[in-house]
Amino acid sequence: MPCIRCGSSHLIVLLVALSLLCLPGCRPKPPEAGTGEAGLPPEPEPPAPEETSTAEVPEVTWQLTSMAFANGEPIPAKYTGDGADLSPPLSWGEPPEGTVELALICDDPDAPAGTWTHWVLYGLSPEVRELPEGLPATETVAEPALKQGLNSWPSIGYRGPKPPPGKPHRYQFTLYALSEKLDLAPGATKEQVLEAMEAKVLAQTMLEGTYSR
Repeated sequence: MPCIRCGSSHLIVLLVALSLLCLPGCRPKPPEAGTGEAGLPPEPEPPAPEETSTAEVPEVTWQLTSMAFANGEPIPAKYTGDGADLSPPLSWGEPPEGTVELALICDDPDAPAGTWTHWVLYGLSPEVRELPEGLPATETVAEPALKQGLNSWPSIGYRGPKPPPGKPHRYQFTLYALSEKLDLAPGATKEQVLEAMEAKVLAQTMLEGTYSR
């Protein structure tokens, strides 16, 4: 009759022998580099973002400024209806290539009755780089050569800020670079100038001043 205890000892010896006989090649092969779990290829890494270059996109800087006030700052009283009501001095850099005429409009988008026009000017040579203080309120000006239109009063030339008492109003001087000359006589309204400028604007730049009473 076989010994149960001896049988257990024989089983243990057999298991130890089998473990010693297991060669390295019997062990599970680790996944190769470059493969994921279960030997599947790994998910591809996202491509590195392409470097963008702005070297081929020239940056055009065209800015309208004034010696009288900075952009977003109050307009001095001498350029308003509470003072001498002079047109402010303005200057700008070289307009975009292809500009054949400059036009300028100044209006107040905060007026109680809706946007109020203070100045309409056109027929200005692209060679001009500034407007002096106090242009005459006439249909044409000789130096620099230009034409002036009607403001909202209506009258010819510049009329400065004179808003009702309360919060400051914004006065936006917008200079336009045009690809064609405007076929307009002196005395045109802002609406007529805007219509004539349609599809001819190469660039525009704005200077904004404020004023309150």
